[in-house]
Amino acid sequence: MISPHITRTIFLYFLTLLAVAGKGATSCREDELVVPTEYDIIPGNPPVTSVIRGFYLVNEGNMGSNKCTVDFCDFTTGLYARNIYAERNPDVIKELGDVGNDIGIYGSKLYIVVNCSHKVEVLDARSGIRIGQVDIPNCRYVRFYRGKAYVSSYVGPVLIDPDAPKGAIFEVDTASLAVTRRVSVGYQPEEMEIVGDYMYVANSGGYRAPAYDNTVSVIQMIDFKQVEQIPVGINLHRVKQDRYRQLWVSSRGDYNTRPSRLYVLGRKPGYNRYAVTDTIPVACSNMAVRGDSLFYYATEWNDYTSSNTISYGIIDIRSKQVVSTNFITDGTEREITIPYGIAIHPETGDIFVTDARNYVSSGTLYCFSPDGKKKWSVRTGDIPAHIAFLPE
Repeated sequence: MISPHITRTIFLYFLTLLAVAGKGATSCREDELVVPTEYDIIPGNPPVTSVIRGFYLVNEGNMGSNKCTVDFCDFTTGLYARNIYAERNPDVIKELGDVGNDIGIYGSKLYIVVNCSHKVEVLDARSGIRIGQVDIPNCRYVRFYRGKAYVSSYVGPVLIDPDAPKGAIFEVDTASLAVTRRVSVGYQPEEMEIVGDYMYVANSGGYRAPAYDNTVSVIQMIDFKQVEQIPVGINLHRVKQDRYRQLWVSSRGDYNTRPSRLYVLGRKPGYNRYAVTDTIPVACSNMAVRGDSLFYYATEWNDYTSSNTISYGIIDIRSKQVVSTNFITDGTEREITIPYGIAIHPETGDIFVTDARNYVSSGTLYCFSPDGKKKWSVRTGDIPAHIAFLPE
């Protein structure tokens, strides 16, 4: 029997030959060469499960560089494919565009939110071949609900402006890719979560600094109207739901005297609507929930010191207590320069952390075991950030 490692090596060899041949080929785009996909063997033996085939990773690319790319980590072949879009879509001018801000899979389609190109790219989730795009101004994040995609949007131009307009949530039909409805929310909305028949939207007000927004907008999904704004904390960003239908909301603070914080929204006894029930005194840039644990990291910038403070930790969702001040247990967090993304394998519990490094060149993807030990790492595109797992 041929070992999986040898099989992967042979497969990689033939893919490399194809890539080299492709470099000399004439593309369908005038005066442009199609950038071939690069392949790396994933070190060790990545898990082959009955649930997850692999995952897509969007590399944001530095703003203004038009270098948003997408990679694919394939657990079935043990290969990491870097920059797959151009080769699979040779007729698309400018490829993905400027600043990939989110990614999601719904049904058979893959959705990539490209912020400064003001669009959502829609691909076939299996092949990576482009299906179409949805034009949404200054779009940020995407979520899904009952056959629709919902995209948060700053609405206004990419510009710091004390008079920047309120943002909106756009509803997109996933069959026709047509925008069907929109609703106004707070200033510069970021992530969203849907609990029951309501959507909760974190409003940042980032363009209006120092007059940040401090609310979570509540949208009733049936008639698609904002029915409430919950006061939480300034400059909100992330929203994650746990198994108890609580919402964990991060505040970025003001980068000076008001630090980043993590808030919990839930239903208080005798109170039917959501409100802040707990404030966790930790900085939080991003988080991922698995079971009763919330894994978080923080890259907290301070304007006064002109430096970052980086931290990692685990919070027990039931007790709201920090139970670990570092989910990386073997010291390899020292290899990470700027943590920029986090995701947890739904079946194995492996923890994926991305490193943006210097923001202008290739980043790194790290895989850690559930007990926090480094398993492998691989080179990515520029500013790796957002991950979507592809079901088998």
